[in-house]
Amino acid sequence: MKYFLSCIALLCCLLLNAQEDKNPFALDANFFYGNITEHNSDISHLITGHPTGVILSYNQKTFGKKAWESRYNYPDYGASFIYQNFDNETLGNNFGLYAHYNFYFFKRNLMFRIGQGIAYNTNPYDKTENFRNTAFGTHLLSSTYVMLNYKKENIFKGFGIQAGVSLIHYSNANVKAPNSSINSLTFNIGTNYVLDADNQPEYIASTEDKKFTEKIKYNLAFRTGVNESDVINSGQYAFYIFSAYADKRLNRKSAIQLGTDVFFSNFLKTHIRYNSVAFPLDNVSGDEDYKRVGIFVGHELFISKTSLITQLGYYVYYPFDFEGRVYNRIGLKRYFGNKFFGALTLKSHAAKAEAVELGIGVRL
Repeated sequence: MKYFLSCIALLCCLLLNAQEDKNPFALDANFFYGNITEHNSDISHLITGHPTGVILSYNQKTFGKKAWESRYNYPDYGASFIYQNFDNETLGNNFGLYAHYNFYFFKRNLMFRIGQGIAYNTNPYDKTENFRNTAFGTHLLSSTYVMLNYKKENIFKGFGIQAGVSLIHYSNANVKAPNSSINSLTFNIGTNYVLDADNQPEYIASTEDKKFTEKIKYNLAFRTGVNESDVINSGQYAFYIFSAYADKRLNRKSAIQLGTDVFFSNFLKTHIRYNSVAFPLDNVSGDEDYKRVGIFVGHELFISKTSLITQLGYYVYYPFDFEGRVYNRIGLKRYFGNKFFGALTLKSHAAKAEAVELGIGVRL
């Protein structure tokens, strides 16, 4: 529970700016209907109906008071609530709370939203009461959703309409097995309301110098959390990751990264012993080293004090075969001052999640 509370605290940092200005805000409500995608054959027995639900959102508008706002075409940031009925008794229902950004294109008629948060599932796996739910091993889940909508505001007295598609993902990132996860592809339609729509401020054009240079920066990061192998009831164990990497800003928005990770994944100790006994033909002795070392390249997208990181890595020290040599990481960083940051990231092997990582670091 303390781990998930820490995740909530980090996500709430995305909303801190809402306390610093008095910009207008908007509300929207969407109904959605769709399908669960079969990304894994382990969930085929759970796809029996069409999920439905609602997405309720608070959106803080921006008008260019801060440099990053005009840089990204005056996005919104805010909070979302999602209720989802999976139309399947085994899966139950989900209730999610998210922080999100809305980005606008084509004269602000096309909106792209990305939200990250946590969700509560009402009916997770239980070995006696609900053994069929291989998707969710815990009540609390990590969740991400993206939305692409045609949006028209202030059609009549502040009210507007929007419609489009959304993809909603739920996973506990192997905090506890099982964790096959669920992805829902949905169609949504709804309405929006802009408070005081006829008295909106003017957009402030950017005055930034487009040329931006910065020396190579060196980063040190420590990440930790708990996870479990895919073997149910094999036990939850803490993991520790030490990272060192260099980054080079290409412009005000982007930086590229090159570095290394050292993984101390304690769940692998038990998993190696289990494989040595359960699968003797796999030639696993049980004495293989559980540690791994990887090198990675990455990208960081800077948005105000928050940034989005994506990394692709390869294990150069890999004594035990677990999910393949290639790994990837995606997540959020929040800077506190010019040097220190916190991070919430998901490490996976392609679409197979290994861990949610809570991290701290310094950029020198």
